[in-house]
Amino acid sequence: MVNLELLKKVVEAPGVSGYEFLGIRDVVIEELKDHVDEIYVDKLGNVIAHKKGSGPRIMIAAHMDKIGVMVNHIDKEGYLHVVPVGGVDPRTLVAQRIRFFTEKGEHYGVVGHIPPHLQKPEDRKKAADWDTIVVDVGADSREEAEEMGFRVGTVGEFAPAFIQLNENRIATPYLDDRVCLYAMIEAAKALENHEADIYFVASVQEEVGLRGARVASYAIDPEIGIAMDVTFAKQVGDKGKIVPKLGGGPVMDVGPNINPKVRAFADEVAKKYEVPLQVEASPRPTGTDANIMQINREGVATAVLSIPIRYMHSQVETADLRDIDLTIKFAKHFLEELRPMNLTP
Repeated sequence: MVNLELLKKVVEAPGVSGYEFLGIRDVVIEELKDHVDEIYVDKLGNVIAHKKGSGPRIMIAAHMDKIGVMVNHIDKEGYLHVVPVGGVDPRTLVAQRIRFFTEKGEHYGVVGHIPPHLQKPEDRKKAADWDTIVVDVGADSREEAEEMGFRVGTVGEFAPAFIQLNENRIATPYLDDRVCLYAMIEAAKALENHEADIYFVASVQEEVGLRGARVASYAIDPEIGIAMDVTFAKQVGDKGKIVPKLGGGPVMDVGPNINPKVRAFADEVAKKYEVPLQVEASPRPTGTDANIMQINREGVATAVLSIPIRYMHSQVETADLRDIDLTIKFAKHFLEELRPMNLTP
């Protein structure tokens, strides 16, 4: 059963890329500290939680950063002009709220939308872009905005908006990748007997270049690396190219970024514990922390464990609670069953 209170807490904790220390880092430490042998924060900001074992050494990573925005100009009328931190589509910001983290605490702003009554016919066909996005924080001047604590460099993120659509479906900003971070935390708590030497990593700055996983994997030097990240679920407009579906269970990739021995072992575990495992073809790098873990030092046997979501990188990312439950179950058993193996493809 998904702990919705904890999931919501994990999803809504602040943490734009590079600013994970604003909230989510402390949440992860608090949730894991009593369930691991040691826990620490490295110089880049990764939270690394170690459950000791005789081997093999495995790093399982879920990134804790969020996409967001950064103020790059405050005009004389007090409007904020912003630039993206990570992959933000400016079209998703129109008529939305943004939560900012200023020198004087949290403040909200809204991205205005010109009413249709005031638009020229030709303007109605234009999509918003970064040149037209401005944020109204209620100030009437640059001086008033600065008095509120806004500065060039102030960061913001999509405002919290967690909702339950029905018995099984939820929608909220930042399921990418907080839903997998939640699943990793719950799997770590549920873990019982294991031989594997396990490093749970809440990685930083994935959305701006897989940076946290790069330094963490170098320090840990794992034999096996598992990235836990969301993937695309079937949705309106996918034209049949997307295979995973909501409610179909966790997803694991096949392709060059995936070690075939680890992938075959995952299938064995899924079959033994009756976990439906959806398959995703990934002929190119997966776009997850597995990319950088795979080429760490002399090489790491990597795989990707995903929870499917709809509407990625928007304020209405949607997931199925059954998929989350099954992902926790699978991750737990995968780690408990893991033994030394020949990892050469």
